[in-house]
Amino acid sequence: MDSEKLGFGDLSSLGPPENWPIGRLFGAAMRLGGPVMAKVVEKHGMSPAGFFLLRMLHNTPDGLRAGEAARRLGVTPATLTSVVNTLERDGYVERRSDPGDRRAVLLHASEAGIALLRDVGPDIGADLYQLYDVVDPEDEPAVRRFLIRLINRFEEYSKGDREC
Repeated sequence: MDSEKLGFGDLSSLGPPENWPIGRLFGAAMRLGGPVMAKVVEKHGMSPAGFFLLRMLHNTPDGLRAGEAARRLGVTPATLTSVVNTLERDGYVERRSDPGDRRAVLLHASEAGIALLRDVGPDIGADLYQLYDVVDPEDEPAVRRFLIRLINRFEEYSKGDREC
């Protein structure tokens, strides 16, 4: 593993990755995971942002405002607008007036978008499963506990309920 390419600087003082602190290993996995996940999705003919937006909209039948969708995806509103424009042009996303606020627009997955997810989703899921199928069954409970605790700690920190 080339720690310089991870963007963490020179980690030679930590020794080989087997000796790195858990947090550093987790950071390295996350840093490498995003581009790999994007590559898997692209292999199936979709942009990662488009795929994850369609999934989010499919799981939100009442629709989402663009700002909320951008926040959930961790992208800028300008990036989201570009993705939505492409998906709308291709017939996968619809913009609809918000029945509760006619000034607002909600994003919805179209029937074609849902059909696309049905077509490519299982194959993308299978490919992603193969990437994550590296935990030995006897280690899975400990890994699961660690990740759940870490997620909870990150959520507490994000809400301001916890400090470092």
